Parts: sequence; C-alpha cells; structure tokens
Amino acid sequence: MADLCCFDAQIRDYTVRFSTMHLVGLAFVIAIAHGQVRYSIPEEMNKGAVVGNIVQDLGLDVKRLKSGRARIFTEDSREYIGLNVDKGTLIVRERIDREELCAQVSPCSLHFQIILDNPMELHRIDVEIIDINDNAPTFNRKEIIIEIPEYAAIESLFSLDSAHDPDIGLNTLQRYTLNPSDHFYMKESSRSDGTKYVEMVLKTALDREVQEDHELILTAFDGGNPQKSGTVKITVTVLDANDNSPVFSQPIYRVSLSENSPIDTVVVTVSATDRDKGSNGEVTYSFSQSTGKEAVDLFAINSDTGEIKVKSSFDFEKSKQHELELKAMDKGGLTSTSKMLVEITDINDNSPVISVISFSNQIPEDSVKDTVIAMLNIKDADSGENGQIKCTVNSDLPFRIKATSSNFYSLVTDRILDREMFSEFNITITATDEGSPSLSTNKTLRLKISDVNDNAPVFQRHSYTAYVMENNSPGVSIFSVTATDRDSANNARISYFLDDINVNGVSASSYISVNAESGEILAIRSFDFEQTKEFNIRVKAQDGGNPPLSSNVSVKMIIQDQNDNAPQILYPVQTGGSVVAEMVPRSADVGYLVTKVVAVDVDSGQNAWLSYKLHKATDRALFEVGLQNGEIRTVRQVTDKDAVKQKLTVVVEDNGQPSRSATVNVNVVVADTFPEVLSEFTDFTHDKEYNENLTLYLVLALAVVSFLFIVSIIAIVSVKCYRWRRERMFYKSGANLPVIPYYPPLYADVGGTGTLQHLYNYDAYRTTDSRKSDLKYTRPPTESIISLDSGTHTLTNAKRVKSCDDYDQVSV
Repeated sequence: MADLCCFDAQIRDYTVRFSTMHLVGLAFVIAIAHGQVRYSIPEEMNKGAVVGNIVQDLGLDVKRLKSGRARIFTEDSREYIGLNVDKGTLIVRERIDREELCAQVSPCSLHFQIILDNPMELHRIDVEIIDINDNAPTFNRKEIIIEIPEYAAIESLFSLDSAHDPDIGLNTLQRYTLNPSDHFYMKESSRSDGTKYVEMVLKTALDREVQEDHELILTAFDGGNPQKSGTVKITVTVLDANDNSPVFSQPIYRVSLSENSPIDTVVVTVSATDRDKGSNGEVTYSFSQSTGKEAVDLFAINSDTGEIKVKSSFDFEKSKQHELELKAMDKGGLTSTSKMLVEITDINDNSPVISVISFSNQIPEDSVKDTVIAMLNIKDADSGENGQIKCTVNSDLPFRIKATSSNFYSLVTDRILDREMFSEFNITITATDEGSPSLSTNKTLRLKISDVNDNAPVFQRHSYTAYVMENNSPGVSIFSVTATDRDSANNARISYFLDDINVNGVSASSYISVNAESGEILAIRSFDFEQTKEFNIRVKAQDGGNPPLSSNVSVKMIIQDQNDNAPQILYPVQTGGSVVAEMVPRSADVGYLVTKVVAVDVDSGQNAWLSYKLHKATDRALFEVGLQNGEIRTVRQVTDKDAVKQKLTVVVEDNGQPSRSATVNVNVVVADTFPEVLSEFTDFTHDKEYNENLTLYLVLALAVVSFLFIVSIIAIVSVKCYRWRRERMFYKSGANLPVIPYYPPLYADVGGTGTLQHLYNYDAYRTTDSRKSDLKYTRPPTESIISLDSGTHTLTNAKRVKSCDDYDQVSV
C-alpha cells in the first residue's frame, strides 16, 4: 500500500520557540528530515484499518519510536490518521469521506508529519485518498413538470435539470437516458467550461385529445463498477382550448349497498372527463334539481372529486333502491348528466381476499402441462355460505385453478403454450363467495412466455427469379432475399448463406456471393449472355438458436441480353483471292431475285432482329434489298444502257440500343452469256473501291487464317472417316456440341424467272450419335454463281464433293 518516495537530501532548519515563561533566550535546533513517505488508500475504510508500516518504510525500529516519543503533527485540527507506536503502523482513526474532504479536487491527499525527539526528526507523510463509487448521481428535484401547448413546433427544446455526482473520474456522471422516447428525445450538450447539460427535444406533434399527460424518466448514469444511477420523473402536460363538454364514464351508475353501511362509506366515485385542460377542463359535480329530497338526505357528493358517500343510515326493509340524477359542469359552463341507481342489499359485507404466496412471472413455451405458475391463499372473513369461495380464471386462457388444501390454490398450465401465438397473458383470477348477493375479488397476474427455438426461418416465397444484365460490374447487387422467424431474440436472428452447388461445373461461390446479414445477392464476376443464359443457386437462411434451424430457397438467375455483338455476314463470303459475282440476264423481269444476303446475330430478342439496307450501288434505280429477308431483287427491267458491272454495298443492322451493323459488297454482272462476263472480269479484279477498307496486313492475316482453317478441316474430316469405319461398333457418344445453323448461299427464284436452281446438294456425315454428325453442302454444277479467277480468266464450275464410302447423299 505504501509508496516510499525518494529521500530529501536537503537539510532544513527549524527554529523552536520556547515559552518565555521558561526560557530567557532563543535556542536553535537543527533536525534532519530523513524522507517522505506517500501512501494511497481508498476512502470509507473501516476504523483501525492499517494504512502502512512506517517502521519498514522509514527504516526505523519500534524502540526508536518509543524512545523518541513519536507523534503525529497535522496543521488540521482533525486527525484522520493515527500512529500505533507499539507496532509502528499508521491506522485509520475515523471515517474518511473523500467528497467531504476535497470535493472535486483531485488528487485528494492528507499531509502530516511524524515528529521524534532525542534527537529531533521530522518525517513528512502524504496519504492520497482514492475515490470509490460510493455516490449515485442525484437530481435536485424528484419531479420535473413541463407544460407544452399541443401546437408546439417539432424540434422545440426544453431544458432539464442536470444531475450531480460528487465522485470524480469515471465514478462521476457519464451519461443520460430518456424513456420512453415516443414523442421526445434527449439532446446532451457541453458548455464552454466542459460541464454537461441536457435538453428534451420534441420529436412528434402532440395531441392533447389523444394523450393529455406524458410521463418520462430521465436517468443519469455514472461510470463506476458497479454502475450507479439516479432518476427524475418528468411530467409533460399538454394544454388545449375549451372545445369539449364533460362526459361521464358511465350513462348509469349501478351500486349495491349493504344495509349496515356506516356513515361516510364511499358509495361510488363518479367521474366525468373533459378532454380540455386548464380551467375549462376542471369539472365540478352535483346532484340535479330533479333528484328527490329523500335521496339527497341519504347521500352527499364531493363537488371536486365526484365521490359519493353515505350521509345517513339505510333501512333495507324501508327502501331497497334509490335513484339520483348527477350533473357534471366544467368552468366554461358546459354540462352533462348521468344517473345513479343504488340497490340496498342484505348483509354480506366482506369480499374474498387474494394473497399471492409465490409467482413465476416467466416460463418457457415448452413447459409441460400442469406446470405450477403461482401459489395463492384466498380467504373470506364472512361465515357460512357467504364465506364459501369459488376461484376461477378466464375460460379462454390455457390455465386453470387447482385446489391443493383448505384456502390454498395453485395456478397451473392447462395445455401446451405457444409463444408465437401469445407472448404474454394477463391472467385474471376471480374469487367469488356464495353469499346473496355474492362478493368477488379479482387479481390480475401478468405472465410472460419465454422463447424456445421451435420455428425455422421462412422465406416469403418458395422460389425467386432474379434478373441481371450481362456485362455487369463485379460486386453489383442483383437481388435480395428475406426470411422471417417467428421466434425472438437470438432464435430469430437470421444469417444467410450460399449453398455451394455446382453451376455449369463450377462452384456457385465463383459466380455469386450472399450478404450474411441482409440476404443481398451480389455478382462476383461479369456474366456473358452468349455463354450462360441462366442458372440456379440455393440460399440457406439459418437462425441463431441452439441448435440452429434453417431453410433453403432456390433462386433462378436469368442473364439478360445486351446488344454487344454486331451482325455476322454468312453470305456472300468476301474472298481475297478471287472475285465472286452474281449474274443477271438482260432479260430479267422486275422483281428478279439476284441473290440473298444472309447474316446472323448471336444476341437474342430484338438485339438479334436484323434489317437490310442498300447503302451504295452503281445504279440505285436498278436494285433493291428486302428490309427483313435481305433478298436483292431488280426494281425495273434491265436495259442495254445498264452497265455490265454493278457493285452493291448492303448494310445489315440489328435492332439493339444502340444498334450495331456490318456491311457486305455484292458484285453483279449484267450479261446473257459467259463471254460477256469474261470481258468485264478484268475491271472487277482492278476495282480499287472493292478493297477500299482493307490494308495489306488484313489481307495477309485473312489468307493465313483461311489456309490454316482449310487444312484443319481436311485433317479432321479424314481422321473422322478413318476412325468411324474402324471403330464404329465401339463408339461412345461424347459431350454435347452446339448446333451451328448453316445458311445456304443461294435461294430459289420464287418468281420462276431467275437463273437460280431449285436443287441443292448436301452431304451428310452421320455417326451412331446424331449430335456428332457433320453436314456438308456443295453447290450444284449448274448454279448461277460465277467464280472468276483473276489469273486464268476461266470459268470454274462447282463440282459435287464425293463423300466417304459409308455416308449418304441427300438432295433437297
């Protein structure tokens, strides 16, 4: 406990003045202050408690204390600390209250000296008094009354009393709370000097007709351990105008009185309420002038309280009933009336008395039947039938009264409880005697049902469907699922988890994450509609019970398409080595089908709706393109003046927002014979406009890719044919392959006037699994497409491709 400080090396001179009655002169004595000792003790220590051992701390012995007549000198006349010379210890002489000694000063210390004679020594002792949390915050008033008009503005401020705690540090006042907080909340502020004060702020508008008075509790807490607090009651009165008349609580008051009721017995206290406040809401009571003189002689009414008392004795045999007219009037002059009927009964003047011996105010919902809730003792001072008691509870409650012995009853459960249906019960116990008329007493017990984790979380729907646009940003919120739990507290605290199922062979956690607190579903990666159109995940909701309960829900994730792919031209194929042209005879009629531009878009919906437009043409008046089908037809009759070489540029555009497009060049030769075509061939090959958007690097890249593609196709077809013949009996089907649609480059002339043939040849490579079949299309030998090789100037006829020995040839 003791903290020995460093010794003071300075020598202090002390001048001792002796009484002039004993000494003539002055004598000077030099004493050495050997050191200073400092102790720390808590306040409120018991008398006789040891503060410290000065023999050990000052390096003295007990003999020196006795020979030197050790004693304590203090400048204060009150000695809190005493010296035990026999043991060499400092002890508490009287109770030390730090708040009384130092108030708010910190640190708080006692300073005194220990003096020894022969030789003279002086030792300084400091005892620091440490604060303990022995004071709770207190308010100067027990109740604060505030009057507020009902038209007061929201956020209006009302000053409140500050609490006072004489302790210091953490033991002093730390914070305030205000309850309840339906209409008001507390605002805590600090002044420039650091002191705290509180104000009450109006949160919602007041309506005096709805609630006249608001009672709040302001609580101040200190920071001690254990924590202490102090409260003050705040009563808020709402003021209003006189716009309501008094209204009796009952239209007719029916009262039964025993004939031996003594004088000044309270018959009934009538009450009339006036929704106004102030003088306009103050009601006075009186008997109406229509009340008979006999009734007025028997009863007296208190004009302020409405209490009606017996004024004189009754005689049951003389009169069994009395009728009184009552009047209530407020200070504004508004009145209302009521009636009181008094029935005089014979003597049965004692009601049963209910005493609760033991009561469990809370039981778990899984309590078994006949669980005892309360033990009761019920007595009736009457005798005979008037003292016979029947005890009951409400028949609609799951409880019953069980008699254990004379005058002792038990309140027990009658069936299984369910907290989710009823979390608490107000059990009214009624004790009725068998007198005539019988008297009864009610006792209401409030029983709370504690929760058991017997309900699993339930999602609002059996399954969910969520939509997310492709090319989304990782981390974007997609959807949110919510589950509810009928339990309470931790048993109803729900956490959400993603069941780690496989999606397209990959863990669902690599696609989706779920916020454990909110159930929000987040995307981990960016989705591509062309790769994944939809997938399913499963979210689990688990409560915090022990053991926990959970439920699952399926969420279907649908990827929505964006217009992120431009149309692809399938026909006509743009080649770099040769010039492909469509031939139109000069005799072609209007509407002649020249060719058809075929394009696809891997997007879906309106993003894949394609439209075809003629962008550029050698003669725009000669050809037109079908907006929906891409068919190029003649608009008018071909004449001799029309150029033999015609070049068309067709733009294919999708319907997305924004739209994407692709262009294709179509060469058309207007001629009746092939020599005419050959004469114009050179012009096609040197047409600079045909390759105006191509660079040398693009031409080289396309050539290399085309060459590698053709070599790969030839190699794959060869290997397939070889393996198919050798191992057809042992073939097992592999993974599903996507079906790639094939669009033929030519279409029949529906008008019957063109040069396109109606016959196309397809070579079908079929295996034991149709999903692995190959389909090859070759042109008929007489088709109207002309391929002009720029090096030889010869017409190349398409040849029918021969298939393997085992495939079938299909003609359409």
